[in-house]
Amino acid sequence: MKIAIILGTRPEIIKMSSIIRECERCNIDHYIIHTGQHYSFEMDSVFFDELNLPAARYNLDVGSDQKSSLRSDHLTFRSSGVSGTHGRQTATMLAGIERILLDDTPDVVLVQGDTNTVLAGALAASKLGIHVGHVEAGLRSFDRTMPEEMNRVIVDHISDHLFAPTETSRQYLLDEGIPDERIFVTGNTIVDAVHRNLEIAKGKVDVLERLDLFNGGYFLATAHRAENVDDPVRLGGILEGFRLVYEEFGMPVAFPAHPRTVKMISEFGFDVPSGTRLIEPLGYLEFLQLERGARCVLTDSGGLQEEACILGVRCVTLRDNTERPETVDVGVNVLVGCDGVKIVEGVRRMMECRDVCGDLYGDGTASERIINIIG
Repeated sequence: MKIAIILGTRPEIIKMSSIIRECERCNIDHYIIHTGQHYSFEMDSVFFDELNLPAARYNLDVGSDQKSSLRSDHLTFRSSGVSGTHGRQTATMLAGIERILLDDTPDVVLVQGDTNTVLAGALAASKLGIHVGHVEAGLRSFDRTMPEEMNRVIVDHISDHLFAPTETSRQYLLDEGIPDERIFVTGNTIVDAVHRNLEIAKGKVDVLERLDLFNGGYFLATAHRAENVDDPVRLGGILEGFRLVYEEFGMPVAFPAHPRTVKMISEFGFDVPSGTRLIEPLGYLEFLQLERGARCVLTDSGGLQEEACILGVRCVTLRDNTERPETVDVGVNVLVGCDGVKIVEGVRRMMECRDVCGDLYGDGTASERIINIIG
């Protein structure tokens, strides 16, 4: 059996890292296609090094603003500056992935999540008659205005193996008419990745000492979604929430901000509020340590809602909906949107929370289950 693992964003690298390691452990023939949806492989190579992963065999570099080429020993695919629109980016990835799969044909293609990379990879494989496995299938926000939601739905309906992280996700798939025999509840690979990568981090980094922070003595915040950072009302509400949180609790808000978020703060004329420490983006291992030590996480990221739950850290989600409803149902996460007053109310509620996540996302063996199913 040969497996092609297609990824293109850093969250995909993280969540597929345990799949890659399981393929190595079982001596399964596999290779990685990196689309470069958000970054070039050169920028992401530090991520691969940090997590002790093998390099991608193929690199599309579609997120680059410069002309780029897919590089391998025997195939070249040229593209140029396709980061502008969803359609153009997805089409370029689709064409490039198709050529790779024709030249280096696997038995199964694995994709993870809800990005344009996932959609392009699943479409290319499906049209070539190659089996598709969708890792983290069945997530739904029920908000069709989100491009990610459309990607999830389409990929689920063309996949042959749907690896649902929870029973809730499985039920969503059944409700959409997907046959039960194609659905497997495996848990989420993020559990595998978090535990393994925390062990790796112990010997490599100590971000709390470097940033002069201590366990339980700060809040961790992230904001990157376009619907939040490109809207002055929502972004302003988030920053006001950070100000109110510091004012009430007296603990700093550590805010590793994406360059685009920093740019929009400046363009809208906002000031970074008192008590908010704007810091440079961190490597994953440093960020994982920072997340584990936080008193509470404030985020609009889906993956961080899961990670916080796994780490036993409370989460306040800066969105109006979530595709991780299980975290809200068990009480360790609360949706507050982008209103400053609601944000501080959500933090207050989570600070008093005594609920636990338990094994909501599995026992850390999702990758092993997935490889056993497709093997």
